[in-house]
Amino acid sequence: MNLLVEKRNSEVSLRPRFTIDLEESSKELLQRFTNELKKDDCGFLGNVVDEHVFISVSKNEEHFWSPQLHLEISEISKDTSILKGLFGPKPQVWTFFMFIHFVIGISFLGFSVLLYTRISLNESIFFPLTMMIVLPFVWTVLYFLGKIGKDTGKNQMKKLHDFMINIIGK
Repeated sequence: MNLLVEKRNSEVSLRPRFTIDLEESSKELLQRFTNELKKDDCGFLGNVVDEHVFISVSKNEEHFWSPQLHLEISEISKDTSILKGLFGPKPQVWTFFMFIHFVIGISFLGFSVLLYTRISLNESIFFPLTMMIVLPFVWTVLYFLGKIGKDTGKNQMKKLHDFMINIIGK
């Protein structure tokens, strides 16, 4: 039986990462994931593309904050491989959050320029100054919404992790 040593990144991260060194070929592991995900009683959705495995919860358990597990299984030698895992929200949720962050960042820069312009022209600075105060607050609220979402999906993350460990431990 293999001794699995899992190296994790910081718990502060919204998208936790981990790596596991394995004493098994990547092809065998990828085939095992493919076979397990094709079973009718699997309970998880997923697919295998090249060295990548994408696993998510079933449609009947899925909610807005449901996580997805992305695994990359790279061959180190003929009999060893490394598994790199990343938990994150569904790509649609992640893209939406990044878009909102981008809009807030660009707006902050725009209001900075507007504030400078209004100061230079001796005009009212109330609106741009208000936005310069409000936008970082909104950015902070978004961060905590992401943390709440991560906490909401923690049980599903544990199930995905246990599913992965069960497959690589066979």
